[in-house]
Amino acid sequence: MSLKQRVFSLAVLLLVLGLALAACGSKATSTPAPAATQAPAATEAPAATAAPKPVTIEVYYPVAVDAPIAKILNGYIADFEKANPNITVKPVFSGGYGDVKTTIQTTIEGGGKPPVLAVMLAADLYDLVNAGYVVPLDDFIKAMPNGSAYINDFFPAFMANSRYDGKIWSIPFQRSVVALYYNADLFQQEGIQPPNSWQALAEAAQKLTIPNKRWGIEWPSGWPYWLFQPLAIGSGQNIVKSPTEVVFNDPKVIAAVQYYIDLSHKYQAMPEGVQKNWGNAPADFAKGAAAMIVHSSGSLSGILSQAKFKVGVMAVPGKAPGTYATVTGGGNFYMLKGATPEQQQAAWKFIEFITQPKYAADFSIQTGYIATRKSAYDTDAMKAYIAKVPQAGQLKDMLQYAGAELSCMNLGKVRNIFHKYLQAAYNGQMTPEEAMQKAQQEADKALEMFK
Repeated sequence: MSLKQRVFSLAVLLLVLGLALAACGSKATSTPAPAATQAPAATEAPAATAAPKPVTIEVYYPVAVDAPIAKILNGYIADFEKANPNITVKPVFSGGYGDVKTTIQTTIEGGGKPPVLAVMLAADLYDLVNAGYVVPLDDFIKAMPNGSAYINDFFPAFMANSRYDGKIWSIPFQRSVVALYYNADLFQQEGIQPPNSWQALAEAAQKLTIPNKRWGIEWPSGWPYWLFQPLAIGSGQNIVKSPTEVVFNDPKVIAAVQYYIDLSHKYQAMPEGVQKNWGNAPADFAKGAAAMIVHSSGSLSGILSQAKFKVGVMAVPGKAPGTYATVTGGGNFYMLKGATPEQQQAAWKFIEFITQPKYAADFSIQTGYIATRKSAYDTDAMKAYIAKVPQAGQLKDMLQYAGAELSCMNLGKVRNIFHKYLQAAYNGQMTPEEAMQKAQQEADKALEMFK
């Protein structure tokens, strides 16, 4: 082989080797390419499809009015869980507001874990905050796109018991006023006009009383402060002035105590002494055993479903002709300390959901509680209901006569003091003046440390 042939062969060999190496290099660099393009997809897929973590919240409710509260709320919970499948709401229904608060207090003081949410008396605000049981809700409200509009849609009379120390601690839910229910058919039959003063109320009750058959009026006083307050307000002096000042011994309050006693002792139109008939009064009224009762607006639905006569409803007449009085009451949603951040967020979602105008209207329609949001009265359901049941609109209108519910520092003790001496006066153990003077002295001592 000539030199020229050997050089050509070597060149061919080098070319073949170069192509082989290029092919190997191309194969080596192309192998990871698919992995590089697939990696982001592999990391993004779980984030896009990941379901929210399951969360369970326990909620305590009082069921102390003549309405199927448990059934109604279980329906709302089912709707909420359908819209929020990762959240489970476990309701615990108790007898009344006091039972709910006592259960929570006992649980916390015993080292147990309280529920995440509870409906407790709006008036219990100061006790709950001072005890460190509840958390403020401002951060949740601020995180809403329309937080201010949401809060401003609640009636101011109901929000009054939600604020303390510059913070919002609770959201109005099942709120009520004290109402006077009367048998409108019986009034018409006897030629009696709806009373517009203490005197007119006493005379109507007296005329409608039939011994051993029908009382002219039943006015429960087993839990007395709330149903007594319209009398004090109607006399011209509410029993509370501020979180640290109560007014029990004012002559106008004493006159209100005396009037209550007169309804039984002077007019023989009402059972004597303390009337522990809160649960029975609506049924007595519906079956004709009482011509009038003073009770919660929350009992409207139950009364209307039982009564076979036209039911009249109005604010409690005041002392002076043409004056009327009532007081707000009922419960708010409170969020308890000790919940995880996830539970708190779930609880706030539930509060937002169940206080929607749609549900506020429905709850009012089914129970007689006053819808807490103004916009609830703009719903078609509420408009149709008020057209059919005008009493529902009349209850809302009573807010114009509403005074502040007894709410103060050390409320549990102050309220027990007032109950003790008011009931002593009702039972004839003390004169109204003696009872209220003693109540004022002890209440002032109970509030002294907060002034």
